[in-house]
Amino acid sequence: MSQPVAIITGANRGLGKETSRQLASLGYKVFVTARKLESAQQTVEDLGSKNLLPAQLDITDADSVGRFLHFVNREAQSVDVLINNAAIHYDTWQNVVDADLETVQQAMDTNVFGAWRMVQALLPLLRQSPKARIVNVSSGAGALHNMGGSTPAYSMSKIALNALTLMLANQLSLKGIMVNAVCPGWVATDMGGTGGRPIEEGAKGIVWAATMDQDGPSGGFFRDGQRIDW
Repeated sequence: MSQPVAIITGANRGLGKETSRQLASLGYKVFVTARKLESAQQTVEDLGSKNLLPAQLDITDADSVGRFLHFVNREAQSVDVLINNAAIHYDTWQNVVDADLETVQQAMDTNVFGAWRMVQALLPLLRQSPKARIVNVSSGAGALHNMGGSTPAYSMSKIALNALTLMLANQLSLKGIMVNAVCPGWVATDMGGTGGRPIEEGAKGIVWAATMDQDGPSGGFFRDGQRIDW
């Protein structure tokens, strides 16, 4: 069997970097992407795995996505895993009644439309895999059942990402492509800040969704491999 291929957005630090490490250790060929090529290259050097390929990718830029797709097509005949991890604006400094809508729009452009753009671009390669997986890295901040008024940009973008997950699962599951959203929990990253649980623990749930068996669920919202409420 050929080596499985994974693509991770925002992979130069935090959860993306650790997820890259874990998947590479499982034998996946991992495209480690970052907005700056130098950052992706440094991540690969830090992790020191022959299974990692650095690549420049700005998911908000259609031209950048096109160049990246050309690179992937040179290096792989199919893609088994797409992990939409890149995200911005955990806006703890504002709330919904006085939110800066420009900040909200920036969050939507990356956290939702960037992920959507990546799925559309990579679908032909995902369809070539017999066990394709799309994992949208979401958050409990996007769960409607306990929605408040804080972090409006981040929360609204994760609500939309969860809806996108359900829509994609509805359209793609019959084609064998499983789509799920994963909340890694509060993790000690640059975005999450100090006090959270280890990055390794948060990444495990993402890797679980990326490597689940063919009889696993699609169209779900999970934390640590356990279904949680939307």
